[in-house]
Amino acid sequence: MNITALGDIHMATSTLSRITTLRSADLVIVTGDITNFGDRSDAKMVLNEILSYNNNLLCLAGNLDNEDVNDYLDDLGMNLHGQAHLLNREICLYGVGGSNKTPFGTPWEFSENELATTIHEAYQQAQELLDLAVPIAGHTIPTILVSHAPPYGTQTDKLRNGKHVGSKAIRNFIENNGPDLCLSGHIHEAQGSDWIGKTQVINLGMLLQDGWCSLKVENNKISQHYL
Repeated sequence: MNITALGDIHMATSTLSRITTLRSADLVIVTGDITNFGDRSDAKMVLNEILSYNNNLLCLAGNLDNEDVNDYLDDLGMNLHGQAHLLNREICLYGVGGSNKTPFGTPWEFSENELATTIHEAYQQAQELLDLAVPIAGHTIPTILVSHAPPYGTQTDKLRNGKHVGSKAIRNFIENNGPDLCLSGHIHEAQGSDWIGKTQVINLGMLLQDGWCSLKVENNKISQHYL
């Protein structure tokens, strides 16, 4: 399975045409901030453009998306926030959108306790799906946590001044549950990757700043490279 993952879009879709794997990907993932303080009509404009390339799409709303963007993703059946999706018994994805609290009062922020509750709900769904699928598949199925906010205390949540501003709830979840991969965004200047135990954490950054990567699921493992 080939996956293309996109970072924070912020309504700026001009870069989509440069992503050579976008049309051929078996799955496209968007890690949040589809709009800039926008609503479902703004999200519809962005998503329709992505869907013109590829209709295999799963998304999160980020902290700069209003809550009705999350509702719109639910209506479309492509939401990862608090939910899990198992694809072809090859990969299981689950997610948490929005962000931990910021100094800016952006539209979709949560307390750490709220993030912990949402990610637990998504993880429980994922475990139920995996419990059914793994015996049939006959092998382990890798997992991807898609979290708009990166985990605290890594290279993926560091501001230019060196301050870490990611989510402690997401960090705690990864330490305790060890998904194979965590895809995030939110902190544009922290684009890059790091590790928490066996989990690779990738902050895709902003789409306009080459914020995308390609993933391959093969032999029950995930490999990745930046395009």
